Amino acid sequence: MRPGFEGGQMPLHRRLPKRGFKHIFKKHYAVVNLEDLADFDAQVKVTPELLVERGVVRNLLDGLKVLGGGELKAPLHVVAHRFSDSAREKIQKAGGKAEVISA
Repeated sequence: MRPGFEGGQMPLHRRLPKRGFKHIFKKHYAVVNLEDLADFDAQVKVTPELLVERGVVRNLLDGLKVLGGGELKAPLHVVAHRFSDSAREKIQKAGGKAEVISA
């Protein structure tokens, strides 16, 4: 009998299935919906640093992504690393500006 095959079984590391893949270069963004930005006054320049300062975002991670959940009434100048298409459309529809910054 070969070593490691006591009792006719394969070693544990060969019996267990291989699972998953961890992408080590994946970007993790802090996410904000438009409803979270509704509390800001009109014509305010909303930056990632301002959101951290006010407690809307706890940690920026690799950047800030703005999603289109909710409605935006006031025209805001929003600066972020990424925008969803619906968020960009709603910001511009409210009379604001969506500015993309590099990471």
